[in-house]
Amino acid sequence: MNKPLTILVAGPYRSGTNDDPELMQQNLDLLESNALTLFRAGHIPLIGEWLALPLLKTAGSKQPGDDIYQEISYPIAHRLITKCDAILRIGGESKGADNDVKLGHELGLKIYYKLEDILGN
Repeated sequence: MNKPLTILVAGPYRSGTNDDPELMQQNLDLLESNALTLFRAGHIPLIGEWLALPLLKTAGSKQPGDDIYQEISYPIAHRLITKCDAILRIGGESKGADNDVKLGHELGLKIYYKLEDILGN
């Protein structure tokens, strides 16, 4: 590998959880598991929730989907994408992750759908 890629790991966080905190944590765990693999392969993984969750807490968000959540969660991911080289889209249905991929395409980023496709580089 010549240069480490900065890669956004995009996948479900709230989707399919009915805002159940345990299910949301399971989704975050999956995102982070993929991020660790990317890190160990020499890349710089990023997850939008790593930035969004502390900001949501500080801003006083009371529940997923509230006005503060809408103000911060998706916009921070979209700002983060502008600093990335690629996106790894994992997991199942997710409107947010699909929007991340759409923005990534518009910015000309490489979009991966399998971790193996990155690790082979």
